[in-house]
Amino acid sequence: MKNILVTGGSGFIGSNFIRHVMEAEPSCRVVNLDILTYAASAENAQGLALSEKYVFIKGDIGDQPLVEDLIRQYAIDTVVHFAAESHVDRSILGPAPFIHTNVLGTFSLLEATRKVWLEEKFLADGQARFHHVSTDEVYGSLERDDPPFSEITSYKPNSPYAASKASSDHLVRAYIHTYGFPATITNCSNNYGPYQFPEKLIPLVILNALAGNAIPIYGDGLQIRDWLYVEDHCQALLLTLKDGRLGETYNVGGGTQPSNLEIIQMICSIMDENFPTKAPHASLIRHIPDRPGHDRRYAMDIRKIQAELGWSPKWTLESGLRKTVAWYLSHLDWVKAIQNKKDFKSWMKQNYAVRLKEGEE
Repeated sequence: MKNILVTGGSGFIGSNFIRHVMEAEPSCRVVNLDILTYAASAENAQGLALSEKYVFIKGDIGDQPLVEDLIRQYAIDTVVHFAAESHVDRSILGPAPFIHTNVLGTFSLLEATRKVWLEEKFLADGQARFHHVSTDEVYGSLERDDPPFSEITSYKPNSPYAASKASSDHLVRAYIHTYGFPATITNCSNNYGPYQFPEKLIPLVILNALAGNAIPIYGDGLQIRDWLYVEDHCQALLLTLKDGRLGETYNVGGGTQPSNLEIIQMICSIMDENFPTKAPHASLIRHIPDRPGHDRRYAMDIRKIQAELGWSPKWTLESGLRKTVAWYLSHLDWVKAIQNKKDFKSWMKQNYAVRLKEGEE
């Protein structure tokens, strides 16, 4: 890896990955291609522009001529594809952007890299690598006693978001087998950590607790997720780029399976320690009507990446949550900049305020 193109590098996981790779591989140049939609932010790249090894390009992965030019101009030998619409609730209310970005955008990106790397022979054989970052949601939902998802679990996506990511996975796999395209795929569980957009569960709970606002939880709150601290995910991605076998898929998970209610209660306890109030923060929890088609449980079998690449998560759920709470409480200027965006305010009102009112009736 000498020159890495990161798509969606101004988003949550992408910006954390760029920081990780620039620290771990300081000789690499990183080109961040991001169109800066609502969930991405220029603030996520604070400090990166000070490095001569970092380049930001505002642009769309669906702009194939642009991507081709970037690959040639910066001699890109590695593409790490994060760019995606990723919020299930938004996909339920409006699936079109998910199809446009996650399916058509991935297709355009694959075509651009295939043309320059394979047709034009811009790089010598064996010098290029494309990595596609995906999700555990492509596998569907598990019952409480079902075994975890493995790399050979059949795809059964249950939301427009999950279906769009499953489609992009299939496209990458098809290019691997049809064209000999030099790619790998990872499917990761729920990430959390610094720079996560505040509409997602963990930052939403932290910030509502801090403000003394109601903390919404869907249904009975007993949905189970496998939580992965973002720093562990970034390490897994870098190991996959360096040592992963071409054409392979690796599942990445945190090895934790608390219910959403347990996660919220843990965060409230941490907030009680840092900002004690007259009533415990858990008193702010409000059960609201569940979202349509809500998957009940996810769990990841990570034995393959452990055996082949020697990766295991280093952060426990408690230590990761404590670090995440501390980060948000020490970056309230970043939070304020995000919350002041018009789209954020309207979305929170549309998705949560109405449900909170329904839950009180």
